[in-house]
Amino acid sequence: MTTTPCTSAMPARRRLAGWAAAAALALAVPAGAAAPAAADANFPSPEGNTSISSIMTYESMIAELEKIESTSRYGVDVFTLAEAGTEYSVSEQGRDLYVATVGEGDEDVWLQGRIHGNEPYGGESLVALLKELGTSGDAANRQLREKYTFHIIPMYNPDGSEENIRHTILQDGSEARIDLNRDWMEGKFEAVESEAFYEYWTMVQPDFGVDIHHQGLKKEHGTDDDVTLSLGVSLAPGGPTLPSLADGAYDVLTRQMHVHVYDELSKYGSINIDRYQVGGSYEIDIHGGVVSAMMLGLDHRGLNPEGFSSPMVFFETSGNTSEGSLGQKARGKSIKQNVRALESLLTGMASGEVQQEDPERWEDIPHAPTTGYFTDDGVVPLD
Repeated sequence: MTTTPCTSAMPARRRLAGWAAAAALALAVPAGAAAPAAADANFPSPEGNTSISSIMTYESMIAELEKIESTSRYGVDVFTLAEAGTEYSVSEQGRDLYVATVGEGDEDVWLQGRIHGNEPYGGESLVALLKELGTSGDAANRQLREKYTFHIIPMYNPDGSEENIRHTILQDGSEARIDLNRDWMEGKFEAVESEAFYEYWTMVQPDFGVDIHHQGLKKEHGTDDDVTLSLGVSLAPGGPTLPSLADGAYDVLTRQMHVHVYDELSKYGSINIDRYQVGGSYEIDIHGGVVSAMMLGLDHRGLNPEGFSSPMVFFETSGNTSEGSLGQKARGKSIKQNVRALESLLTGMASGEVQQEDPERWEDIPHAPTTGYFTDDGVVPLD
């Protein structure tokens, strides 16, 4: 473990640029495979008892990160935010907040998981990706490390993760439960985790990033097929906010990112993808979410006076740790699905394929007809 502040945690702002080709990193795709009519019935399965005994704990995460750091061939650095030098550096209950970096590239990528404590497999997927980047000597991973510096946060919410709940619990005597993914907004920042990771984000200034979540069991609109993965942008493409940011660049790039992931993952018979919506037909357009605030360029406590912003997307794997939601066979498939989604996006950005996608094909990703926008202040009906 690092014992001094990590200098790689504080790079200068870097410009988003095309990556070198790195297709070999992706898992093999069957040639000519077609999109599935329906997902594997066991992924996730509402039958059987949900077991959480194998889910990564805070202590097992630390142990795995330390193991990867000590055995990696290519400079994995594991450190706490205290070592990175942030003013706030622990969770509400006093747990250290961990980050792992790998790569020496001029461009930074922010990858976070488990901001909701009962959504476990984003964290495990990120640990799996970190291990690959830190140990594989193939040409694809070498090119990624040379181009990129990854900032990986497997467990944003360690307190909620330990209690298997969505929130963190304030330790100010109120015992208020705070959704950390609604806390990056002026007048909020109620939890110290929010203060800590916000400051780290301003230090890193990533070129783009991904947030990994879970959702409940879901059916595809129009087919009633089981959905295993939903693709989301927390400021709705074409909605009331995103087109006005970065001269519309984020409105284009975030759609291109998800079009590419949709095409690549639709080749797998066990994966069925749609667009993330809430309430059946509402597009999400919240400003208090972490990745939303990153795109908005939030300046909190004067730490981002120039209004730096980052384009961000999120993934939602179906099934969480609610009883009957994950099923006994879902863990490995959930993790593999997330890793494939991450790899397809990263290699697509690396090759420039993402930037060549038609953003209008966002409408081709299955979804219910939009009837409104789900905002911080309630639903805004579609005009």
